[in-house]
Amino acid sequence: MKRMLINATQPEELRVAMVDGQKLYDLDIENRTRVQKKASIYKGKITRVEPSLEAAFVDFGAERHGFLPLKEIAREYFYRSPPNSQGRMKIKDVVKEGTEVIVQVEKEERGGKGAALSTFISLAGRYMVLMPNNPKAGGISRRIEGEERSQLKDAMSDLEIPKGMGVIVRTAGIGKSSEELQWDLSYLLTIWEAVQGASEQKPAPFLLFQESNVIVRAIRDYVRKDIGEVLIDGADAYYEASQFVSMVMPHYAKKIKQYSDEIPLFNRYQVESQIETAFQREVQLPSGGSIVIDPTEAMVAIDINSARATRGGDIEETALQTNLEAADEIARQLRLRDMGGLIVIDFIDMSSNRNQRAIENRMRDALEADRARVQVGRISRFGLLEMSRQRLRPSLGETSAIVCPRCDGQGTIRDTKSLALVILRLIQDEAQKERSAEIRAMVPVDVATYLLNEKRSAIRSIEKTNQLRVLVIPS
Repeated sequence: MKRMLINATQPEELRVAMVDGQKLYDLDIENRTRVQKKASIYKGKITRVEPSLEAAFVDFGAERHGFLPLKEIAREYFYRSPPNSQGRMKIKDVVKEGTEVIVQVEKEERGGKGAALSTFISLAGRYMVLMPNNPKAGGISRRIEGEERSQLKDAMSDLEIPKGMGVIVRTAGIGKSSEELQWDLSYLLTIWEAVQGASEQKPAPFLLFQESNVIVRAIRDYVRKDIGEVLIDGADAYYEASQFVSMVMPHYAKKIKQYSDEIPLFNRYQVESQIETAFQREVQLPSGGSIVIDPTEAMVAIDINSARATRGGDIEETALQTNLEAADEIARQLRLRDMGGLIVIDFIDMSSNRNQRAIENRMRDALEADRARVQVGRISRFGLLEMSRQRLRPSLGETSAIVCPRCDGQGTIRDTKSLALVILRLIQDEAQKERSAEIRAMVPVDVATYLLNEKRSAIRSIEKTNQLRVLVIPS
């Protein structure tokens, strides 16, 4: 049976795990001490228009000003009509500094980059997404096909959608009547009216709408007929979930249950050990092979190793089986870690084109359950498969890890011999400068040991040549 497990016993962290039996297939961890801005709506002010980027920078209350490209600015915020409707529109001709705008965070701040913003608002409900100022957008989720799509089109024809607005029906809307869809639409319209009302009362920058926390988001986005129960181990979290379900999706109220056993919830369903794999660089495969996941600034690189899986048998068949296992595990790890952007996978080389197509198909099938938009390429002649995955939220590594202070995130540090030689060269360089009487080098113990034992004669030579004293101090 599929279950949603919500762990809310620690005040610093909320965790939501999706399990099938005891197999973890999706995970969401929210750091309560870090405010998530994505999907939240703000009233901001344009502080700078940058013609070279065709974008504006917006003060919406964050430490860094947000980035608002021209294509994400609705015409209602233009101070005048584009002067040349035939040619390419330029931001300096239609947008000016000081303009107040209602913006939604599309992407969180990352590194030195500010948040990516849009004035085209999207409000997610249970069955649909409302776009209150984007009438051209709308329709039915691309994941819905065939007869179900036709039925939803009929149901949508009865909806009372206000002029100038658009809606997209989500997969949760499959099989729902026009009355149920209209109820969800009315709920979203109420939220939008509240956002507009708040924007008229206070000056920018100001938070107008805070996206729901992980509990509400998970129940809204994941709970379907195939979810047998939702187990929650905290009283406050259980109350919050129950209130939301009774208001928005009362037909699922019986599935919300409070967990009160002495055995911790995630231990009961053997989830903790599976969560730990999401923090590991190397993940083992059932056959004995493994995948190695390396996030970099430009992309996520994933390598597949056959390791113990190579013993005996046909090499091509072994490679195929290991790659098939890897495809399933990679799709799962991408969901657990919520890795986005460009992803490059180095599969084990296979000579058969048929086997390569089988891997591509397995990869696409394994990614079907992913809520993020994913584009998958073909395996190249170098055995590489490129894909891109939508970044739904900051990755697990970004929210739960810090850069190693020893190696500065490189993963390696210089060995003792190499570092000792660098120090020796620095001593030599300093010794040649005028007015140097004494040089003190404070170095790690192992480096000091190497210098004093292996390079003592070189240090004495520097002292004699430059008429000074060199002290190597272990620290």
